[in-house]
Amino acid sequence: MQSEAKTTSEYLESLPEDRKKAMAGLRDTILQNLPEGFKETMAYGMLGWVVPHSVYPAGYHCNPEQALPFLSIASQKNFIALYHMGLYADKGLYVWFVAEYPKHCKTKLDMGKSCIRFKKPELIPFTLIGELVAKMTPKQWIDLYEAQLKR
Repeated sequence: MQSEAKTTSEYLESLPEDRKKAMAGLRDTILQNLPEGFKETMAYGMLGWVVPHSVYPAGYHCNPEQALPFLSIASQKNFIALYHMGLYADKGLYVWFVAEYPKHCKTKLDMGKSCIRFKKPELIPFTLIGELVAKMTPKQWIDLYEAQLKR
């Protein structure tokens, strides 16, 4: 379900009514907790946060014209998704998140490599998401990203 929206406002306005509050809440949580240096953008039909070229001129190795992706949120057909590249690249962060999740949410964690799926928008653990996004600065993400590329 990729959106054709060009701006954050267009994207949020285009969402079904039952997703608007949760998606706006996720965006607000991210904006309040994300370390300085990331930039909000629309990419791949989702709301995203990237390390801009002004901070990391090399860009994304798959397409250097794109800024380095870090975090995205999307309203998919059957769930709301949060994509956090640091969870996939940093084993310690992944272990921390998996251990913390049950302390914040009674539902079972539904997670892929970097994707956390929320099937019930009213059960999104906003406090935990805020803690997660605050844990990695652009510099830490760049260092981790480059270390993964060298493998």
